[in-house]
Amino acid sequence: MSIPTVTKTPAFPWGGLLVLASAVFLSVTAEMIPTGLLPEMSIDLGVSQSQTGLLVSAFAFAVVVTSVPLSFVFRRVRRHTLTVGVIIAIGVLSVAAALAPTFEVLFVVRVFSGMAHGVFWSVVGAYSAYLVPKEQLGRAVSITTAGGTLAFVLGVPLSSAVGLAFGWRVPFVGIGVLALLGAVLIWWLLPRVTRPDPVKRSERTHRFDPSIPGIALVCVLAAVTMIGNYTFYTYIVPFLTDMVGVPTAQIGTLLFVYGAGGAVGVLLCGWVFGKRPRRGLFLGLGLTALSIAVLALFPSDPVPALAAFTLWGVVFGMVPTLLATQLMHVASPGIRDQASAFYSTAFNTGIGGGAIVGAIVLDAAGLGSLAWVFLGCLAVSFVLLFVSPALTAWSQRRSVR
Repeated sequence: MSIPTVTKTPAFPWGGLLVLASAVFLSVTAEMIPTGLLPEMSIDLGVSQSQTGLLVSAFAFAVVVTSVPLSFVFRRVRRHTLTVGVIIAIGVLSVAAALAPTFEVLFVVRVFSGMAHGVFWSVVGAYSAYLVPKEQLGRAVSITTAGGTLAFVLGVPLSSAVGLAFGWRVPFVGIGVLALLGAVLIWWLLPRVTRPDPVKRSERTHRFDPSIPGIALVCVLAAVTMIGNYTFYTYIVPFLTDMVGVPTAQIGTLLFVYGAGGAVGVLLCGWVFGKRPRRGLFLGLGLTALSIAVLALFPSDPVPALAAFTLWGVVFGMVPTLLATQLMHVASPGIRDQASAFYSTAFNTGIGGGAIVGAIVLDAAGLGSLAWVFLGCLAVSFVLLFVSPALTAWSQRRSVR
């Protein structure tokens, strides 16, 4: 009689994932510090606030342009080594930003910081997928991306408060020091992983990886969704004050509530929709559409408008994590790093593109039109999500020919 083999499920890598989440927290905080300190930075550097705002644009543009090329440049570097190295780079560049004597020097530093950020997401976006089996992907990705949510809830407000009290250079030094300490913890605590190699050209039986169409669809879905979101959210403060009638003194509290709601959404998607990201995306996008429709139809009624704003924070907080989870489900293991780089490019394109679209629509049609543009983008996102199974099936059939 044969004895049945018992397969032991490996322990969930809490330590490694929490270290990755901490790295995400530091990276996103380093990216967003200038948004809360534009007046102070412009006065100290002797430039206008609009010119200072270019520091954010330069960072995002560097991510968009360099994420994919640099992911190929560093594709043969060990994932653990690359993660440690890019966190060190973020730390050093943050300190360099604090020491920049002129706006021009700071601008160049921010460009290099954006390049480091792009490499960071190309490796971290896939790292959690190497630590867990496929059925635990959603839980792992939600823990990792929670660091970004915490950056908006805690990191950016705290950096702004420190900058207002002690000068804008102090938060950059603080993030730089924390990043260098974080690099030590990552080197010590983050498990080493072996990245699956892509199929060699001589061994290919088809012209492209069958997961590429699915990856492309997730990237387009992310770009369209983020364009819609940031068309509206970029100008949410004037919308709340001018149309909903929220006192300026209460805006900070509302934005904190929105961010905290996003943290709740991240927790929900990790534990409830980790194995079913597509179903979670349908729910998240659907409830987002409901909340935005209420804001569009009843902007002058504070009770439904603020309830919808809070719901938007919770349900849309699920969407980036679920998109990243869906990407890891779709991508072949050998090209997950490249898929993450393309996803980072698409995501940042959506953020920057949304702000530009919002500015154009705002000038042409006013604040009330921004929510309707978002709803239009959500409609496109629903169509893309609906056709995704057919695209996946087509690519699989093509791969076996």
